[in-house]
Amino acid sequence: MSFSSEQNPRLVGIAGPFKGKILPICAEALPIGRDTSNALWATDPAMSRQHCVVRCENGVVEIEDLGGRNGTFVNGCRIEKQQLQHGDRISIGISLLVFLTEPGEFEEEASVVELSETEEFNVSPVLLRSEDAVYLHADRLLARVPEGDRLTRDLNTLLKIANGIGSIRDRDALEWQLLGMVFDVVPADRAAILQIRKDEENFESAIAWDRVMGPKEPVRVPRTIVQRVLRERAGLMLNDVDTNSSVSGVHTLAQAKVQSLLCVPIFEREVPAGIIYLDRRDRAHLFDSNHLQFMTGVANLAGLALENIRHWEGLQEENRRLRTEIELDHDMVGTSPRIREILGVIQRVAPTSSTVLIQGESGTGKELVARAIHGNSPRAECPFVAINCAALTESLLESELFGYEKGAFTGAFGQKKGKIEVAEEGTLFLDEISELALGLQAKLLRVLQEREFERVGGTRPIKVDVRVIAATNKSLAEAAQAGSFRSDLFYRLNVVTITTPPLRERREDIPALAESFLRKFSKKCNIRKKCICAEAQSLLSRYDWPGNVRELENAIERAVVLGATEDVLPEDLPDSILETSSPSASGTKYLGALKENKKQLVLQALEQANGYYVDAAKILGLHPNSLLRLIRNLGLKANKSGAPPNAVD
Repeated sequence: MSFSSEQNPRLVGIAGPFKGKILPICAEALPIGRDTSNALWATDPAMSRQHCVVRCENGVVEIEDLGGRNGTFVNGCRIEKQQLQHGDRISIGISLLVFLTEPGEFEEEASVVELSETEEFNVSPVLLRSEDAVYLHADRLLARVPEGDRLTRDLNTLLKIANGIGSIRDRDALEWQLLGMVFDVVPADRAAILQIRKDEENFESAIAWDRVMGPKEPVRVPRTIVQRVLRERAGLMLNDVDTNSSVSGVHTLAQAKVQSLLCVPIFEREVPAGIIYLDRRDRAHLFDSNHLQFMTGVANLAGLALENIRHWEGLQEENRRLRTEIELDHDMVGTSPRIREILGVIQRVAPTSSTVLIQGESGTGKELVARAIHGNSPRAECPFVAINCAALTESLLESELFGYEKGAFTGAFGQKKGKIEVAEEGTLFLDEISELALGLQAKLLRVLQEREFERVGGTRPIKVDVRVIAATNKSLAEAAQAGSFRSDLFYRLNVVTITTPPLRERREDIPALAESFLRKFSKKCNIRKKCICAEAQSLLSRYDWPGNVRELENAIERAVVLGATEDVLPEDLPDSILETSSPSASGTKYLGALKENKKQLVLQALEQANGYYVDAAKILGLHPNSLLRLIRNLGLKANKSGAPPNAVD
């Protein structure tokens, strides 16, 4: 086949180390092999240093094997030299390439394997179970070696197959290599490999080849044969198909003029997982029992190789998952189940461009979630633009979001890009989306649906590529039902929903959050890092935190700034925490008694120190500043004369 000047002859890797590589074929020899001096090379132990060469002469492209140990296969057949046709599949080592001449990108064609309708047949085929297969039992095999050269040749071929497929880690490459090796030994006209999962009605992968009719001719495999092989868990062979009245009525076989067929099961961990099917049209070269024995051995090797590949794929997937979890870039603190659940959602949604709605009470870290989604997405290097929809009036917010043209209104002395335009190819974070005015909701809906908008005062639509993440502390569903929020915008925003939990629902994260804030504010205030005493830690864990993480952050900052000791003490915490964190049901009585006892202790210490609070602090074991703050919190004050303090009325 020659090609015209409009055509673009090339090799495209579709499996193995060459996957994704494209080798244009020009008017010179293009060597392929393991050595780096080749035009196409890969570190593949199944490939020779100089494996094969592709040549283009007078518009004809040929591939020639250079005598490599594992050979070169075209459409499953081992070749020495062959002219290439559009769509030919070439197996080299553990890689699979396709030869293309027509323009456009390569698209994997649907399987050419078809299971025919179920048709019963009454003939008794030759069946071979794994326990009777001589190639799977060394003692029986050795006993048959003297019988002739064919057995020796088959043994050598099995050894080559084992060596050839043992290191393959790609399913497609394995199947095509296996098909080519089978064609080398067994006189088959057509062959197919089906991998079946869970049931016998469907298969997860299939390849087939008709050596006579070519790659575009479907290989129809009788479903009855497949079902019986899997049910009996045994290899099956049928000869003289056309003259046998009990099987000649099977339309699939009659149409293909099949004279002899052979089908063996593939086992993975002793469970049938697929079949290898072969058939022959030539009556002079029918399959025999040795072919059945040999193919049973091949199927056993294939099962081991496929099991290894499945295990390898599982390890790769687990490795990718673990690496994603480890490398997930975020500033969220905590290991509670709720936080792990959110991180899992971030991991899945970040690589996509889906719109995300983040719901949760104020102070639960909704913007942190939005930044984590952006930071772990393909848009991470592009802008993250945040705007609070409740912070501006409707007109100002419209200008901030959409920008404006020169002269659009008084004071618009020049053109200005809005937040949407600034976030091009990045992420736009709309906080407090429930406060967006209805007029702006309609404009935002157009951005989400049409991916375009107009500046204020503009007439030209501007296309935009931006991901929208919205956040709200209210129920948008209820707002939509009440008419204060457009229902169509709600449904457009509510593609993926993440709910950030209040701090009271993940109390196990409070110590880690408090420790994180301690480090932050100690560094900010340029002081030694403090520790939180056990009593203060207990108060923090029992408090309900209506302001959530933001309130905890403010409480820790207050303790760092006002605390006078090396530890954060209960008195360093806000009064609201001290007053509402009682473990007793009768909290008021408990707190009242506790406060009264503190007063008495302070008054006694000041009396012993003759009113000098520095000496009183030493008696109580407190820092003088802490004692002064405690005096103030207890409603006491010291006289100017230095006398003991009195209660404030």
